[in-house]
Amino acid sequence: RQMRNLLIAALFHDYNHTGKGGNGHLDEVNIERAIEGLRQHLLGEDRRYFETIANIIRGTEWPYKVKSEELDPDTDLLILILRDADMSQALSPAWIHQVVFGLAKELGVKAIEVLKWQPGFHAKLKFHTAWAQQEFPQSMIDAKIKEAEELIEILSRDLAVV
Repeated sequence: RQMRNLLIAALFHDYNHTGKGGNGHLDEVNIERAIEGLRQHLLGEDRRYFETIANIIRGTEWPYKVKSEELDPDTDLLILILRDADMSQALSPAWIHQVVFGLAKELGVKAIEVLKWQPGFHAKLKFHTAWAQQEFPQSMIDAKIKEAEELIEILSRDLAVV
């Protein structure tokens, strides 16, 4: 049951995403829309777990209302798993498109600005589940920092010539 709740939350946590933040909170409106989508589309057999699934989705609102370090791994494990999975996209081969261009569009800034944030973001990246810690070791994070720094250098050089 927990796995099914987690999978449903994972499917819906970015459902009907606006592409921008709201009300001074980056993700508040998006979470509300995701939960409304969950309410509309949840199968009858899963309805009695609506609040449990919605709470997992709420745990992904950025910035986090409760820091990952403050969550209880026994009672909040599903939230930690979904947060780790969400953050892991920063280390995927498609991170430029998903993270840099996606956030640039969402925040209404240039992609180079978001790219310049990446080394600092990756330096603070910490996973909280044993799976994610094993899957995404520090060496992988360090390599992504180096990749971002190299891209920034190349693009800065190219932009200076233009």
